[in-house]
Amino acid sequence: MKEEELVGTRDAYGKALLELGRDNKQVVVLDSDVSESTRTKWFAKEFPDRFFNMGIAEANMMGVASGLATCGKIPFASSFCEFGTSRCYEQIKLSICWARQNVKIVVSHAGITVGEDGASHQAIDDIALMRGLPNMTVLVPCDAIETKKAVFAAATTDGPFYIRLARAKFPLILKDDYQFKIGKGVVLREGKEATIIACGLMVKQALLAHDTLSREGISVMVINMSTVKPIDKDIIIKAAKETGAIVTAEEHTIIGGLGSAVAEVLVESNPVPMKRIGILDRFGISGSPDELLKRFKLTGEDIHNAVLEVIKRK
Repeated sequence: MKEEELVGTRDAYGKALLELGRDNKQVVVLDSDVSESTRTKWFAKEFPDRFFNMGIAEANMMGVASGLATCGKIPFASSFCEFGTSRCYEQIKLSICWARQNVKIVVSHAGITVGEDGASHQAIDDIALMRGLPNMTVLVPCDAIETKKAVFAAATTDGPFYIRLARAKFPLILKDDYQFKIGKGVVLREGKEATIIACGLMVKQALLAHDTLSREGISVMVINMSTVKPIDKDIIIKAAKETGAIVTAEEHTIIGGLGSAVAEVLVESNPVPMKRIGILDRFGISGSPDELLKRFKLTGEDIHNAVLEVIKRK
């Protein structure tokens, strides 16, 4: 597959559900009346007896998903990111995480690239919310290929999962033979002077920054950290020791997300100069995805400038 090919991560999720549904009759899907957008509609069409439209009642959906899990089912509960996290946080916390239920929460329309829908629909704190819950695994795939593999891994791994997907289409970054492992970061580019650690759509921006820096004669490592929890401590510490400076990049508030997770590892094990690229302490606004990435300084250029800054601080 070509890197420039654009494929939606939510589309990859919908197709993965179909494969799972055909292979395992225990897989069931719940949605909060947005199946057209989350792509669970494809599962609903083929397996109507295993699909449950819960209406605009996300908290109830999480409770029902927990109940189905107690009966041996493998429930996938989907909604828009903003409504599948903060609106039903208590139910996720107690009915799913505290109870250690085998529920997979897969949300689309994450981050500011939801675009024109504005602040009310732009989930920018969801990773922080889900990462703080005991027993929860948090995955943020970088492209459609990794999304499919992450969904399959979640389906075959017991326990609560949170998988964050987007509305916009992503460039394909990985190859079909890519081996996804929960809890493991992957080095996409080798480098010696600094490391960029990114997740989700920001991995592409990190690679753009890498290419610009490379043309300038600066050697930078790029790590795809698609598992935000449990974070891969070993790869972070190794990168810090080898390159001496870290930049994180996420389409999420810098408070409590990937940047915070990486900083926690570094401060306890191997402190180095660090810069977090993400949304500062503010809400989103309406605009096109590209406009918003520029407005909130989430572009390859912004990552490039952050790398130059941390290298100077070494």
